[in-house]
Amino acid sequence: MATKRDYYEVLGVPKNASLKDIKAAYRKLALQYHPDRNPDDKKAEEKFKEATEAYEVVSDEKKRAQYDQFGHAGAGAGGFGNGQDMNMDNIFDMFGDIFGGGQQQKQRQKRTAPIPKQGHDLTKDLAITLEEAFTGTTKEITYHHFVTCTECSGKGARKGSSFVSCEHCHGAGQVNYRQGFFTYAQTCPDCNGEGVTIPNPCSVCKGQSRVQKYETFTLTIPQGIYDGAELRVAGKGDAGVYQGPSGDLFIKVKIMPDKRFTRVGDDLEAILKVTYPQLVFGCQIEVNSLDGSKETVKIPKGCPVGERVTMTGKGFHKLRGKGRGNFIIITQCDIPKKLSADAHAKLEEYSAIIGTSIDDASSGGIAGFFKKFLG
Repeated sequence: MATKRDYYEVLGVPKNASLKDIKAAYRKLALQYHPDRNPDDKKAEEKFKEATEAYEVVSDEKKRAQYDQFGHAGAGAGGFGNGQDMNMDNIFDMFGDIFGGGQQQKQRQKRTAPIPKQGHDLTKDLAITLEEAFTGTTKEITYHHFVTCTECSGKGARKGSSFVSCEHCHGAGQVNYRQGFFTYAQTCPDCNGEGVTIPNPCSVCKGQSRVQKYETFTLTIPQGIYDGAELRVAGKGDAGVYQGPSGDLFIKVKIMPDKRFTRVGDDLEAILKVTYPQLVFGCQIEVNSLDGSKETVKIPKGCPVGERVTMTGKGFHKLRGKGRGNFIIITQCDIPKKLSADAHAKLEEYSAIIGTSIDDASSGGIAGFFKKFLG
């Protein structure tokens, strides 16, 4: 017969170890060598039994005193046992959080109705024009989602009937299974964890408490909405299960590009083509804004190409905070590709007056003008 190892050595603790340290040591070994984690492993099974036997003795004050004084012979010829007769309640109380609980674990409250569950949040993409983002708009939103069954008011049971406690789990929603002195819990297969069953389900929703519906509603898009913004519509997601709260609908806004205008932050930007004389002499020009309104922009005398002329407070409404961004006109010179004979002659005359050398460009020379835009 093999000689038994010292119990303290088995647990890996000194002889003066506290009960707390002993429990911690056994917990570690039990997790490592438990048969559920080591199927068909005889060595692991033996180590598990050995650790359990050691813990049975040194965790009990009286048995530990006998063992410290007399060793393995402390309980007579049979020793202290083989780990099969230890206090199950003590083990379950210690390791219930790992192995699924035991006799000391609190029982689940018996249920008399299904647990209400919140419905899922939903998302939907919405594309709008830059003009709609500028002015604000309304859109018809159409989508499928779950709504509360009106026939049973979201209860799932036929009118006049009620729920009954599940016979399998007795209303707990879980079923405990025991393996050796360890137990584990699983969702009850008969009631799917609800703790109750519905003998007479609603004829419309079939006991599901909600039905799918294709719905349309009008959504207001605020002025200044930006690309990628997400609008939350409370309660427009899926209805909750068994009268639980509804989820929300999130509208993700995509703003389509515009050929004439660009948005930069809260500013509205546009290219304005003007003639070379207009840049030289300056002018006032009426331009259309994004919403079709007319704005007068003043081009200063000697205005360079690429100048940013700002009209304060004429841009996008600020979605957060007060006020508006700016309307920014970026100047660009419109260079004609064809000239009439008279215009061609006048341009040559102008060129001869102001010169054609590169150095003349600083004084507004036409050579510098053509070098920049035609070169």
